Formats: sequence, structure tokens, C-alpha cells
Amino acid sequence: MPNCANCDSFVTEAYVRVFAPNELESVRVCPNCEDKLRDGAEIREARSTRG
Repeated sequence: MPNCANCDSFVTEAYVRVFAPNELESVRVCPNCEDKLRDGAEIREARSTRG
């Protein structure tokens, strides 16, 4: 089962297929990550907490 590389949360294979670069088998950041987020093709620190 794939997990987020940042927070280790479970993510579906469909989510990985859409949001992970082709060479990776897991995502670098998922919607559960509080400290990082996707910004286009890049990953950046979150500017504020999610909630």
C-alpha cells in the first residue's frame, strides 16, 4: 500500500498515479500533510496551518 513520504499517511494508488512523478511509487506530499504542500510540480513549506 502506498504511503505519503512526508507524513506516512495512507494514499490510494489512484492518488499516487495522478500526483507522484513517474519514477516514484509514493507521493512526496498528501492532503493530510500539515507542514508541506504541492505548488505546481514543486513542494514547499506551508505558510499557515490547515484547518
